[in-house]
Amino acid sequence: MPLVQHTVEVPAAGVVLEGDLLLPEAPAGIVVFAHGSGSSRFSVRNRRVALHLAQQGLATLLFDLLTPEESLIDERTRALRFDIALIGARMVAAVDWVAEQPRTRGLSIGLFGASTGAAAALIAAAQRPERVRAVVSRGGRPDLADEALAAVRAPTLLLVGGRDGPVIALNEAAMARMSCACELLIVPGATHLFEEPGTLETVEARAARWFLQHLAGRS
Repeated sequence: MPLVQHTVEVPAAGVVLEGDLLLPEAPAGIVVFAHGSGSSRFSVRNRRVALHLAQQGLATLLFDLLTPEESLIDERTRALRFDIALIGARMVAAVDWVAEQPRTRGLSIGLFGASTGAAAALIAAAQRPERVRAVVSRGGRPDLADEALAAVRAPTLLLVGGRDGPVIALNEAAMARMSCACELLIVPGATHLFEEPGTLETVEARAARWFLQHLAGRS
């Protein structure tokens, strides 16, 4: 399937965030990625998942949650990466941008969040229930979305490594606070970063299945 990549700029509350939009021909929907703490749109794992989704017919948007200047500050202080309100607001801005751009307007929107980015994705889903149709979390911290959890309406898939015990417990606690359709899948043998052979492939396959089901109506 031919894929076309565009470098884009996403406006968000007075700042401009750099992103990469990957478009297959006639996309069945679009998935917006929220990277984890200390990462960026160049996250190797997220880019692998994004490419797999694009090969399955879904457009993807990977964008930086922080500006270059903010990233320099965060490298020194490690403070902004845990500013969940800030990255959540920027995820909301990205959802609105996707919904309004000529290339992506009219596409069903899904969100994929890793680590702290999962909380940002769930906050955006809670604030934009009319736009966000599905959410997938990889090794995420959905608990950090706190009060937004109860307001999420989009079907949500939580993917956690079987060897990531503390995060399993946090995902179970978050799931108990959610009223939407929600599934917790524990990937055997995987640690927090899904670096073990075959574990990221499981993430790719399950995320693709979830998004195609809920964005494109494919079983």
